[in-house]
Amino acid sequence: MRRIKKFWNWVNNETGRSLYLDGYIAPESWFEDEVSPKEFKKELEAGTGDITVWINSPGGDFFAASQIYTTLREYPGEVLVKVDGIAASAAAVIAMAGDLVLMSPTAMLMIHNPATFVWGEEADMQKGMEMLAEVKEAIINAFENKTGLARTKISKMMDAETWFSAGRPVKEKTSKRGGHGSPGIYRPALSGITGARLDPKRN
Repeated sequence: MRRIKKFWNWVNNETGRSLYLDGYIAPESWFEDEVSPKEFKKELEAGTGDITVWINSPGGDFFAASQIYTTLREYPGEVLVKVDGIAASAAAVIAMAGDLVLMSPTAMLMIHNPATFVWGEEADMQKGMEMLAEVKEAIINAFENKTGLARTKISKMMDAETWFSAGRPVKEKTSKRGGHGSPGIYRPALSGITGARLDPKRN
């Protein structure tokens, strides 16, 4: 079993537990990695209560992002996500795991179609295309579950490589258990998308 370099960091202080995701998500893929996902989950479950996830990442490996997303979604405490820099590509998927997703006024979030490298003959190319199509559907699942937007609309935004800023301030929403207090300068993510559901409760 191989172990990759950690790209996450936990900090405990008087305000609670915070998870920092900075830089590339999984410099090496988690596709065949058994150790790193278990280590991440073990560290998450080492404590209790609500957590804050800080994201500043240009993206990275989808399989790692998928496992982090699922682990955060299954966490019994409330998950507050704060994008303080950028949450692009795979990092945007992780951001959708939050019960409440907030962005700094200067932060950016980006979604686009998945990409990969394929080597081989025609059949290998076809398999690569089919895999990418399924990965796209999985990414759409995360955004559909969080925003309530139509899958076709999300798909078109991915095709166009769409960037989102924090948007205009909207009325502060209450989290499912009322934790974390005031968001300060942060604003709900994706608030500027017509038809997006801003209810921060898990869907």
